[in-house]
Amino acid sequence: MHHIPTVAIVDDDDGVRNSLASLIRSLGYEARSYGSAPEFLADCETGDPDCMISDIQMPEMTGDQLQAELIATGRSFPMIFMTAFPTAATRERVMAAGACAFLDKPAEPDTIAHHLAAALAHRRG
Repeated sequence: MHHIPTVAIVDDDDGVRNSLASLIRSLGYEARSYGSAPEFLADCETGDPDCMISDIQMPEMTGDQLQAELIATGRSFPMIFMTAFPTAATRERVMAAGACAFLDKPAEPDTIAHHLAAALAHRRG
């Protein structure tokens, strides 16, 4: 049976989450959406995704804090971060910790698709 990659979307903005989920499904992947980092961390039922796309600026826990928590608990999968408030320090921190991409919002669908395909290919390779 052919494995369909699962992409987790972690973003507190409903519109962004819905748009990303629609894009991901149109690319042939399965999308799982979460409104916050704690909501993603609390999902013990579905297993780790093949890739995660996360916002940086979120209440409760930021995307880079989520990344640090996942790494600290030994959970490893490709991560793509997006933010409307990019800073060099945040970019350097998440990329040094192994992120596949750090995109400015709003990111073009083709850009997201490119980075997602590269992240999934890296995971398979």
